[in-house]
Amino acid sequence: MNKPVLSLSSLSLRLPRADRSIETYHLAASRSFPAKQAGKLNRVAFSAAHVVADPFAEVDPWLSAAVDWDRTIAFREHIWDLGLGVAEAMDTAQRGMGLDWPTSLELIQRSVAAAKPRDALVFSGAGTDHLAVEDAKSLDDVIAAYEQQIEAIERVGGRIILMASRALAKLGKSPDDYAKVYDRVLGQVREPVIIHWLGDMFDPALANYWGVADLDGAMDVAVDIVNRNAAKIDGIKISLLDKQREIDMRRRLDKRVKMYTGDDFNYAELIAGDEQGYSHALLGIFDAIAPAASYALSRLAAGDEAGFHDVLGPTVPLSRHIFKAPTRFYKTGVVFMAWLNGHQDHFTMIGGQESTRSTLHFAELFRLADKAGLLANPELATARMKSLLATRGIEA
Repeated sequence: MNKPVLSLSSLSLRLPRADRSIETYHLAASRSFPAKQAGKLNRVAFSAAHVVADPFAEVDPWLSAAVDWDRTIAFREHIWDLGLGVAEAMDTAQRGMGLDWPTSLELIQRSVAAAKPRDALVFSGAGTDHLAVEDAKSLDDVIAAYEQQIEAIERVGGRIILMASRALAKLGKSPDDYAKVYDRVLGQVREPVIIHWLGDMFDPALANYWGVADLDGAMDVAVDIVNRNAAKIDGIKISLLDKQREIDMRRRLDKRVKMYTGDDFNYAELIAGDEQGYSHALLGIFDAIAPAASYALSRLAAGDEAGFHDVLGPTVPLSRHIFKAPTRFYKTGVVFMAWLNGHQDHFTMIGGQESTRSTLHFAELFRLADKAGLLANPELATARMKSLLATRGIEA
């Protein structure tokens, strides 16, 4: 089995600090992880994957999306080569922050088609985002919107991730309202789905989801709906950035239902688990750290828990930085990492979202990625970081 290779670095660059000074930062010893799956995995692991924008399209970035389809699918092939699944057209792909439903459906069609020849794992987000929140007048409108997207995805052979609905968050006033929608929709799906409970730190429009204001009550509602429909549910992903709530919910789920961690702050310990169980993974951060994540998971499956934590543990500070508040802007850090690591030739995002983080944020991201051994080609990453800094007044 290939193992990460450590090599000393003589690279350096000038990075800004919070006190407005400039330091000469010397890169740490780099690690090189296998580019393909290095061993069996004993966790189901999805990477929610980003989209690569087309920087040469004649569009207004805030108003319309232009996708580089070749690079976008190539990135998914990179994920699949590492033995990870792709969670398609989710919030990491800027769903609801630049990626509309028609473009999302084209993305799903292309991704499902690319996965079939290699029998790769891909589940795709079905929501209600083609229904403007202000146009949603009843729960039946929400149900119909879910049905439309589910039918479109299933028609091309796709599996479903049932995304949280902004329209339902607006109209659902009680747990019974949520039960009506989810029971009706889940009763129609062809194959078991993954439920996605996205917290309001990721999307403020989803506050008070499940029809109650407090999280304890919301979890009671969610557990009841999931367990009542367990035959139709593969698993549930919760994105609350609260490890104890995830553990508590995991222990309450029907044994047929997987827990997929969406906790980008505490994923290493949640995946490792405890004497009562563990979480599988459906994470946006796996987009940025896929080679390390794949290798760490292979070590865990081989019984080398220390090796798992040795690789995955150092990635957690980077993830916490990328997902810091306002958490919804984490996509910018994920795409920035893809650019640093050569998966795309530019740092341009649909919706103009490259502007949502500061120069200081990018500088600290670079430091943390370097310390975790996540810069696949340190020379390229350093050159690209210097080019960004030059546009912000810091010359090499």
